[in-house]
Amino acid sequence: MDNLASTYLQQGRWTDAEQLFVQVMETRKAKLGEDNPETLTSMGGLASTYLQQGRWTEAEQLFMQVMETRKAKLSEDYPDTLTSMGGLASTYLKLGRWEEAEHLFVKAIETRKTKLGEDHPDMLTSMDNLASTYLQQGRWTEAEQLFVQVMETRKAKLGEDHPDALTSMGGLALTYLKQGRWTEAEQLFVQVIETRKTKLGEVHPDTLTSMDNLASTYLQQGRLEEAEHLFVKVMETRKSKLGEVHPDTLTSIGGLALTYLKLGRWEEAERLQVQVMEISKMKISEDHPDTLASMNNLALTYSAQGRWEEAERLQVQVMERSKMKISEDHPDTLASMNNLALTYSAQGRWEEAERLQVQVMERSKMKLGVDHPETLISMNNLALTYREKGRWEEAERLQVQAMEKCKAKLGVDHPETLASMNNLALTYREQGRWEEAEQLQMQVMEKCKSKLGVDHPNTQMSMNNLAWTYSQQGRLEEAERLQVQVMDTNKTKLGQDHPYTLISMANLAASYMEQGRLEEAEQLFVKVMETRKTKLGEDHPQTLASMNNLATTYSNQSRWEEVEQLFVQVIEKCKKKLGEDHPDTLTSMANLAVTYKNQGRLEEAERLQVQVIEISKTKLGEDHPCILTRMNNLALTYGAQGRWDEAEQLQVQAMEECKAKLGVDHPTAQLIKANLETIRRGRRNRARTWAPGSLTRIFSRLLS
Repeated sequence: MDNLASTYLQQGRWTDAEQLFVQVMETRKAKLGEDNPETLTSMGGLASTYLQQGRWTEAEQLFMQVMETRKAKLSEDYPDTLTSMGGLASTYLKLGRWEEAEHLFVKAIETRKTKLGEDHPDMLTSMDNLASTYLQQGRWTEAEQLFVQVMETRKAKLGEDHPDALTSMGGLALTYLKQGRWTEAEQLFVQVIETRKTKLGEVHPDTLTSMDNLASTYLQQGRLEEAEHLFVKVMETRKSKLGEVHPDTLTSIGGLALTYLKLGRWEEAERLQVQVMEISKMKISEDHPDTLASMNNLALTYSAQGRWEEAERLQVQVMERSKMKISEDHPDTLASMNNLALTYSAQGRWEEAERLQVQVMERSKMKLGVDHPETLISMNNLALTYREKGRWEEAERLQVQAMEKCKAKLGVDHPETLASMNNLALTYREQGRWEEAEQLQMQVMEKCKSKLGVDHPNTQMSMNNLAWTYSQQGRLEEAERLQVQVMDTNKTKLGQDHPYTLISMANLAASYMEQGRLEEAEQLFVKVMETRKTKLGEDHPQTLASMNNLATTYSNQSRWEEVEQLFVQVIEKCKKKLGEDHPDTLTSMANLAVTYKNQGRLEEAERLQVQVIEISKTKLGEDHPCILTRMNNLALTYGAQGRWDEAEQLQVQAMEECKAKLGVDHPTAQLIKANLETIRRGRRNRARTWAPGSLTRIFSRLLS
């Protein structure tokens, strides 16, 4: 019966396995006693079942009991004792207690080395497990070295195509995947798949696992069609062989859903993710890590659709259950806190985002180490929040630190290193440090092309960001060239209405507008807006951004009635969707105020501008850079009303704050300085015929 229970365990029939192990264990306890070796075998099998079910505390208690009994009855270095030790170490690994896992695996290795020799299969299994621990700890170089050592020994002792040798190759491939060495990961996975197909058959569970991992590699490489094809193939085979509700089947469905998410096919992604989540809740448990992972993935899809309340609700559930089920500082818990913080950021709730991100970063440093990849990601995320809040020096300091650690830990061309370089470049750009931004973005683009290929989404993103920097520098032809290239590639690779394609079209339209090619800009903005309305809905944040941008184009054409209509619509939808004090709501209100001013409706403009400044100060803080622009615009309205003293006083205040905050060379400082001179001239001449540029802000979202 123990053997049958073990079979159920292998098949993912965990409830059946548990029932049978409990039945056998209770019978053996009654017949043979608690300390009998056969009773302990059943207890070990039950502990392994708990491990698979995500009932890690129960697994830990049972493995500990079995191990201690075997130590007392058999000896510390008896093979069965070491097996229980390995089970307990694997449980610690799941619990994120990596130092304890490492300690036990090392202890098992030392004992087996002495008792069995370096090449014994059990010894190699312990080394393989230790390599997996290093992988979790972000100690990828050590993981790689150990996987290579085990793999080479197994090849020599057992043959290249022995299942254990293939297991080590799979572990090494996963290490390459973590290191961003996707080509090497792909080559190894392909080799493992081909060998397993020959030795075990196409539909063997181990073959399907390798295929699933290869599909995940394609996903990282941006080869989305190949990823989709492989995930579908594995999913269909697993449904047929294992059933629709087997954990491995659910893994494939989840992988396919993430591919749909990347492809912008959000309805299909959502449908699959809901299916996985419901089955996981029913078949495994509401708080199993796999269930929580499925809830998290569904929340990501909601976020992509701008359904932030639904995303937040799910993410709060995941975070609370992770804290209660696992621990407050488990990596999965920290990841859930990070995801919730990103949802807060998207809603402009930066104080809440910052609070969570600081917690995540501090706990990551303490739990994982200051240079663990997850710690570095948390530093980057906190820096992005600082940037949104206009705290650019703090953002820069954190981003430089993260970038340097990424280079040292992961390598100069690892995707996370490139992401940190990109983020630092965007902070430089916010500060008007165009040359530094350009230098970094050029490096990122070249490395992405070399590492990932020209068509990879990350490469396209880097080209897009460089183009935007060119645009800010007035290098409009260079910007346009890059943007056309990005748009055409996205259309070919992702489709005409993929979110990334639409972003690239919007950015190209913005370049046309800067060049005064207003009809071309209008055509593109209209196309983007209509597609987003159809694909995302009328009140999705990106749809609202399109409406804002189209209104800006109309503004440049002096089509004031159309401008006003669009801005009023955007404001109402932003208030309803995002809240009255969301940054995008405030931007659209500021833009409407500029429209009123341009129409000569100065009292309405002033009323709205004062309101926007007051809310901005409360929401964003007194020294947020956007407030300086809004003070500048209000000063221009005062000037247009002939209220020269108030205009000059406000503009001088804006100028002084701008110098202190951004420096005299920042573009905003230059704009305010020019407008201050205009106001002073107007005051001298008592003229009201001038119209200095209070620019309507475009909030087309960059990929960042």
